[in-house]
Amino acid sequence: MKEIENMYNFTFSLLPVALILIGLNVNAQSFNGYALYNEKSSSTVYLIDKDANIAHTWSCNTNGNYAVLLKEDGNIVRGGVNPGNQLNGAASGGVLQEYDPNGNLVWEFLYSTSQYVQHHDIEIMPNGNVLFIAWEVKTSAELIQAGRQSNQVRWPTHIVEIKPSGSTATVVWEWHIWDHMIQDFDVSKDNFGVVADHPELMDINAVSGGAGPNSGDWFHVNGINYNAELDQIVFTARFASEFYIIDHSTTTAEAAGHTGGNSGMGGDFIYRWGNPSNYGAPGTQTIPKAVHDPRWVKDDGRQNGGYIQFFNNEGKDWNGFSGNSAVDAIDAPVDGYNYTLVPGQSYGPSTYTWRHACIDNANGQSASEKLSNGNTFVNLSSEYMYEVDSNDNVVWQYSEGPAKAFRYECTYPGIQILMGVDCNCDAGGTAYVDSCGDCVGGNTGLTPCVVTFEVTASATAATTGMCDGTATAAVTGGVSPYTYSWSTSPVQTSATAVGLCGNTNYTVLVTDANGDTTSTNIFITETGSTGVEQTMADGLVIFPNPSTGIFELGGLGKAGNYRVKVSDMYGHEVLSLSNEKNIDLSGEAVGVYFIRVEFDNARSFTKMISLIK
Repeated sequence: MKEIENMYNFTFSLLPVALILIGLNVNAQSFNGYALYNEKSSSTVYLIDKDANIAHTWSCNTNGNYAVLLKEDGNIVRGGVNPGNQLNGAASGGVLQEYDPNGNLVWEFLYSTSQYVQHHDIEIMPNGNVLFIAWEVKTSAELIQAGRQSNQVRWPTHIVEIKPSGSTATVVWEWHIWDHMIQDFDVSKDNFGVVADHPELMDINAVSGGAGPNSGDWFHVNGINYNAELDQIVFTARFASEFYIIDHSTTTAEAAGHTGGNSGMGGDFIYRWGNPSNYGAPGTQTIPKAVHDPRWVKDDGRQNGGYIQFFNNEGKDWNGFSGNSAVDAIDAPVDGYNYTLVPGQSYGPSTYTWRHACIDNANGQSASEKLSNGNTFVNLSSEYMYEVDSNDNVVWQYSEGPAKAFRYECTYPGIQILMGVDCNCDAGGTAYVDSCGDCVGGNTGLTPCVVTFEVTASATAATTGMCDGTATAAVTGGVSPYTYSWSTSPVQTSATAVGLCGNTNYTVLVTDANGDTTSTNIFITETGSTGVEQTMADGLVIFPNPSTGIFELGGLGKAGNYRVKVSDMYGHEVLSLSNEKNIDLSGEAVGVYFIRVEFDNARSFTKMISLIK
């Protein structure tokens, strides 16, 4: 590998004491919006823009357990970890919360006793109510009476809808899977029947194992989504390798039975997909193992509108697929408020209608979304987030892998409330914001994301063992003319940098006529390269950036041993660490620094950071 001598010779008179965030890939085809997530094992919620700038944060009073969503009024609703939980399993929560943009707690609802607890996912409904998933305890005696072959305690799933009221919330609707069981094991029990004749019910013996204390987490339901047009709920169950749709138009009493609601089926399953053997039907198991994050694709003109999309964690294990995880979508056979089923057969379709093969694997959690521009957003839990276009080209990547993340359009009301509406972002604009906060006249309808100043870079590979690669910067937005500063020695100041070494990461800093700056990274491969180095360069990120002192390295989960060296803008080393992800520069002076990560295989990557006070 070729090293760059004196790589710290930048023209720093152009650098502001502001955000310089490297480690993010973005180009003009990426989604123009924001990402919202709760950092794992953290009480902090982040909203980042497409350039990975931290647009807003919320500091909450408890760690997040799984998901956080943004309301149209700019508030967030999240699941939190209740320290006093008596039932604990994967993604146990126990408390639902809403916070306003200033971090004030609006309401809080505790759902945690020795007999039940909220866990995993949540969903905000159009009327402001919140749906969530929960466990409830069933004793050995109850399980045996219901025809269960094993007498171990189990925690079956139920779904709860709450209505916020004042500083808390009230339960307004419930559905319990326990009310919809069948079994063919013990003829003496009331729910004995032919499983294959009742796909609308759950075979109590279909899922044998579980997780958590004493294997109590029976089905491991982990994702939930609501379709307002159909008034239906879809949810995924990891240990059943299946997802289900139920009718929400029922009363709670109807949801406990088998009649009523738009479907006429009460709380029974009106559709299920992924594992026909669970209900004694023929057909291929299309979800081989774990599954997460089911959601209806918005039917507003975007690709796959109306499909049900889900994260197929081990999709690679099915039908000869040799990739990693997969994002799958199916066109379910909707028939009014029901779904077509041929008696004795499994629910169609027989395979996925659409698939994205993920660029990496995540065997747990994770999420995806079909975006309005036709791109697909993927959140690989414990790995990173990324976005691909319709040809599966990666157009955006960010090295933070929460349990679940959501993307929001710049025109989403909650984003506009948080960020403000820019009415005059075009030169010579004459619009103004009226007393109602609306944009009137002139350049109306513009949002904070419309005006951009960004740079992307393309490259040609270097010949193996040579420094003959090139990279060209392409600028969007800003005010010309532009000046360029490449991290080469000596510094190159043209749009195209030449003489670049292979397996090396370079940075270009662009300054426009107004003095605004933007920057990007470009990795120069060598001819015959496997692309492993590129993946590592793309995945490495320092977060948050800028920081008042503590920086964290991300994207190093599979990197092996590494050394971290931090140098100031003059090339003086200020810190050296081994295999550490947290970098404390709180004792250093404000300014620009370089973090260099060196690996045992001689690869090294350098990122610029900004220390502020």
